[in-house]
Amino acid sequence: MSEISSSSLIELALDLTNSLATKDRFERLLSTVRHTIACDAVVLLHVQGEFLKPLALQGLTKETLGRRFEIAAHPRFEQLCASSIPLRFASDCPLNDPYDGLVLAHAGDLPVHACMGLPLLSDNKLIGLLTLDSMSPNVFDDIPKRTLDIIAAMSAATLKTAILLQQLEQHSKHNQQVVAELTHEALVKDGGELIGESQIMLKLKREINMVAASNFSILIEGETGVGKELVARTLHRQSSRCDGPLVYVNCAALPESLIESELFGHVKGAFTGADRNRVGKFNLASGGTIFLDEIGELPLAVQSKLLRVLQNQEIQVVGKDAIEHVDVRILAATNRQLKVEVKAGRFRADLYHRLSVYPVAVPPLRFREGDISLLTGYFIELTRRKLGISQLTLEACAIDMLNQYDWPGNVRELEHVISRAALRARNDCVSPIVRIGINHLALMLPAAKVSEPFDADAKSEAQDHGPRMQGELNLKQQTDDFQRKLILQILTQQNGNWSATAKQLQMDRANLNRLAKRLGVRVSKSIVVNAT
Repeated sequence: MSEISSSSLIELALDLTNSLATKDRFERLLSTVRHTIACDAVVLLHVQGEFLKPLALQGLTKETLGRRFEIAAHPRFEQLCASSIPLRFASDCPLNDPYDGLVLAHAGDLPVHACMGLPLLSDNKLIGLLTLDSMSPNVFDDIPKRTLDIIAAMSAATLKTAILLQQLEQHSKHNQQVVAELTHEALVKDGGELIGESQIMLKLKREINMVAASNFSILIEGETGVGKELVARTLHRQSSRCDGPLVYVNCAALPESLIESELFGHVKGAFTGADRNRVGKFNLASGGTIFLDEIGELPLAVQSKLLRVLQNQEIQVVGKDAIEHVDVRILAATNRQLKVEVKAGRFRADLYHRLSVYPVAVPPLRFREGDISLLTGYFIELTRRKLGISQLTLEACAIDMLNQYDWPGNVRELEHVISRAALRARNDCVSPIVRIGINHLALMLPAAKVSEPFDADAKSEAQDHGPRMQGELNLKQQTDDFQRKLILQILTQQNGNWSATAKQLQMDRANLNRLAKRLGVRVSKSIVVNAT
């Protein structure tokens, strides 16, 4: 028996690097083996736990590919799996042959024949078998060891390549599904439409239409609750990247020690606890948009690395020396005044200027004249569906009451007020039509007058004579008092746990901490030693 030819080795090596389908790669491997070693059947099997799965075969019936051979039930397979070198079974070996009745060259039970198997190892771990059968006894006895070693090595390399490619395809498909799901969730979350017909909102919509098609970095500024995230989703949806991913990152919610890993990814072993490779948000967003919410919360050390992404579209994975290129548009949002943060040294000036190529200011609700009614209608219908109410309406005097309020929490506060008022109204109502009245809003808007409906003429008179300024000051004070009282109440219930308190109040923890600091609310912890 001659040794395997150099041309066959070259063909096998090229097959490992060519962009071949797995099936074609396996077929070429088996054809090369049969060209080198005369045999009637050759089978490539993959080890899957306690079973062997045929991946490709020549010389056996096609239905063999559907079989899953239990290793323990087939002594020949059991011996091959326990070996680290090729095994030749004697022609008169009494062990049952797993291919009885399956060899095309012979019908029924196999007579005396030649049988050989090659364990396929990768990193000293068994990943498969290559089996050869011939109806001519002893035909495999004189094959040179070098030939068998080469065939085993090349077969193992072919199988390992196929396994790795399959894993990469599955991983890529999974990542695509995750990104698609995250993007879909980001686009439909909290509605997908900028609602408002006030002059200031029409101006905002025109700006968005103008700048969305560009690839500029956008800094979205505005108070808490004005809808900065909705503006970001609208910018992405109207951009040329709309078919790409939209990845959301809340910078305020990331622990400082993990921000770099979250944004840029890390490799296994990069730090304590990094037990696997992690893909960063910028890689996930490549080809699309990344939305960095609460950008003002980023530490200065991370800001410098973010600057490199803006300048060169380059990232450096934690624990990896090589630089990777990404294709990402950055949208950032903040409720801080970054100009003030820059002057105070808490935010890099160069990063601020890079982010704010085109700043977009989202107006507070108190400046959006006439939009409260539209937004109220939207949130009423949304709440009706959530609560399963057949019909939910708002009394005219309740609309007037909502229009009087200055909405420090903006659109988000309006949504929560409508949701809570709807619950109270449903509890009080016995008819199919649930109506929200001023009494249902009273607890949420403590400074508004409940005893009498709002009078437009009285409002005009108050504006003319100046006492409305005092009323607005009183409303602000009462709003602060109510918020302070509610935060203290929930904090007490949660034993001073800020995270649990924020969750119950449906607020971001960072926003709650800032509000509590402004209201003078803090948690004091002390250690007490009891005398013995």
